[in-house]
Amino acid sequence: MRKRIVLLICLLMLLVNLVGCSQSKQSEVSAPSSQQKIRLGLSPWPGWFVWYLVKEKGFFEKNGVDVELVWFPVYSDSLTALATGKIDANSQTLSDTLAPVAKGIPLKAVLVNDNSNGGDGIVVKPGINSLQELKGKKIATELGTVDHFLMLTALERAGLKEKDVQYTNMTVNDAGPAFISGNLDAAVLWEPFLSKAIQEGKGKLLFSSKDTPGLIPDLLVFREEVTKNRPEDVRKILNAWFDALDYWKQHPEESLQIMAKAAETPIEEYKQSVESVKIFGIQDNLQAFKETGSFTSLVYTGQKTGEFLKGLDMLSQIPDVKQIVDGHFMEEVAKKR
Repeated sequence: MRKRIVLLICLLMLLVNLVGCSQSKQSEVSAPSSQQKIRLGLSPWPGWFVWYLVKEKGFFEKNGVDVELVWFPVYSDSLTALATGKIDANSQTLSDTLAPVAKGIPLKAVLVNDNSNGGDGIVVKPGINSLQELKGKKIATELGTVDHFLMLTALERAGLKEKDVQYTNMTVNDAGPAFISGNLDAAVLWEPFLSKAIQEGKGKLLFSSKDTPGLIPDLLVFREEVTKNRPEDVRKILNAWFDALDYWKQHPEESLQIMAKAAETPIEEYKQSVESVKIFGIQDNLQAFKETGSFTSLVYTGQKTGEFLKGLDMLSQIPDVKQIVDGHFMEEVAKKR
């Protein structure tokens, strides 16, 4: 009888252990996704180096979110990485968000990092003094990008069309050196390539995004699945961004040094390039997510940009910009700060 009782107790203990192991394994398999890193991509652009300030000063950790910054020397590679799911979020322009969405890749823009305010521009050889004088000249930028849009906007102001110039399709990484080597009359570039072309190519700035406020917004864009499954982490990342901006105001020199180091640029050069963008705080963001009839509105800018891309046959249809621009995260963050 005693043997039976002992055997029964042993069997019960074994059963308890098995159930415990099973629950432990189940817990591991169904561990919340918030425990996984969020991979956030960024490329060479003055406003996006703020993410390195966020990282360096520990603001991701402060807000309880695990983020890995993924560096892409070539901007277009970051767009591909987001579209294929190799990263969870990316720093990119609104215009470059429209094409993948039109192809059925759901993305959500949740933050305006900055607006280009002179950070994109047309640099020309000495002797070209007006937009009208670009007629017949060889000018390069990348087809379908915001700088292509900027070029066409500038030509339109001068009463010209693309057919009136010798347009050459080049990435910004190639167009800058081509201008410096004297193979182009003009190039449409963004920072830091723009300043380098002016300094080393002995060129001058003829037209820039400062002449078209709001035309080029730079955003934090997530894959939609992340915003649905991990909304709290999205809010934490936005809070980390604004923590970094607050720190920058309080410690300007140290913050600029951190960002210049990440950019591998002398601090004076980085100061110059970051002055060509308008960094967006909370109120700037809230305004940008409102629907208005000007380029200060993301919805308006997205619609006009979509029309531009469709006109180039780069979009078969213009996606619903209201479904891309998601301001509710910003509203929630703003209420608690």
